[in-house]
Amino acid sequence: MNKYNRGQSGEIRSINDKKVKGNMKKFERKNKEAAFKSVQSELLLTEEAGYLEAEGMEKTYKFTQEQIKENVDLSTQAKMFNLELDKLGPYTFDYTRNGRDMLIAGKKGHISTFNWKNGKLGCELFLNETVRDAKWLHNETMFAVAQKKYTYIYDSTGMELHCLRKHTEVNKLEFLPYHFLLVTIGNAGWLKYQDTSTGNRVAEFNTKLGRCDCMVQNPYNGIINLGHSNGTVTLWSPSMSSPLVKMLCHKAPIQSIAIDNGGYYMATAGLDSRVKIWDLRTYKELQNYLSPTPASSLSISQKGLLAVGFGPHVNIWKDAFKEKQKSPYMSHLQPSCSIKTVKFCPFEDILGLGHDKGFSSIVIPGSGEPNFDSLEANPYETVKQRREKEVHDLLEKLQPETIALNPNFIGSVDRASKDIIEEEKKLEWEAAHPNEKFEPRKRTRGKSSSLRRYLRKQTHVIDEKKVNIIAIYIYIYIYIYIFLFFLYISF
Repeated sequence: MNKYNRGQSGEIRSINDKKVKGNMKKFERKNKEAAFKSVQSELLLTEEAGYLEAEGMEKTYKFTQEQIKENVDLSTQAKMFNLELDKLGPYTFDYTRNGRDMLIAGKKGHISTFNWKNGKLGCELFLNETVRDAKWLHNETMFAVAQKKYTYIYDSTGMELHCLRKHTEVNKLEFLPYHFLLVTIGNAGWLKYQDTSTGNRVAEFNTKLGRCDCMVQNPYNGIINLGHSNGTVTLWSPSMSSPLVKMLCHKAPIQSIAIDNGGYYMATAGLDSRVKIWDLRTYKELQNYLSPTPASSLSISQKGLLAVGFGPHVNIWKDAFKEKQKSPYMSHLQPSCSIKTVKFCPFEDILGLGHDKGFSSIVIPGSGEPNFDSLEANPYETVKQRREKEVHDLLEKLQPETIALNPNFIGSVDRASKDIIEEEKKLEWEAAHPNEKFEPRKRTRGKSSSLRRYLRKQTHVIDEKKVNIIAIYIYIYIYIYIFLFFLYISF
């Protein structure tokens, strides 16, 4: 039951308030019941991930896709295909959260959406201008495209819904599904957050590190990781105008970043032909791999497999975060083309490859999560279930202020002393205003009552409430003057 426990229980005995103490006991009891039910429900998770197993002197990385295709069932064979699109490439692509629909985008303006399992086409566009990136939004009904100058949002039929004129020359797009935030970064180096549910621009920050074309989100806490040309990786939150963390990861520009689903590990690739594994809890380097040529794209599967695309090759590493591996788990060659994007499909043992000649789908046994939570992402959801989930997601939308390195801070008590809090405020001010000197705010006490503060704020507002308050104020002063007058006469 320990793996299902939700943190350590607080010291309930030291709480004096009976109401708070009762609520804490009730909360602890619910957590124990949830952990117990999770252990019981493990019996229902009958599916297990299977990996390639070599016999004798065989090596798994020598197995080709042709050999695998001859030994799998017909449904798996149908998932192995190539789309020959050699005129409008190179192609980038994106899967929906449930892994059922795909969005492909060619650099020369070709956009297409389709259900890749049954081949049903959603829409197809020929924009006749440069397309740098494309991203699904909360589900398959909307997607964003970073075009030559502006960023556009389209619906599932290909109709243009919005033109985001504040997001210019965008290179990379990311979407935070729990916050309904579209995040962009471009040639100018401005990181911008756009709320797709209300249309408001939540935040925009100048990274001050120049052009950026490497961005990925941490699925655990919603933090945005940016890779820059000076070899640094910066971690950003919409509530801070400066990076939360700044790491020097490579001695050359960053090419690609990938983060696992748990938010524990980060893989980075640089132009120095190095692929490094980092622990995001300690910000220390764990492993260091050398690739024959600089890696162009990285991806981490739901089960922890790492895909590295370099040149026409793709290497898949197993247990790369635990210890340094001597040889890859699998390897694939896409002849006479250069790999641009690699990405694992959710809940499927499929790896997608976007390259100069179109798109390829290959089988990687053991990469997908076999057991899915239908309330989180359902590969078999109906139209009615999709609509209900969309409403629930909007009602349960998280505010941008909840994005932090430690998302468990919500509901906790900051027990830091006053000096530590003042020092944190000073450091935050100096980071946001490097050319200004921090001056602590001096608070004068005893000179303003709550009533006077209210009246000052309502200077230009005249309503019944204010008239009554002013009348009460006048009556009080009159009674005081009358009392003092009679007191003076009596003496």
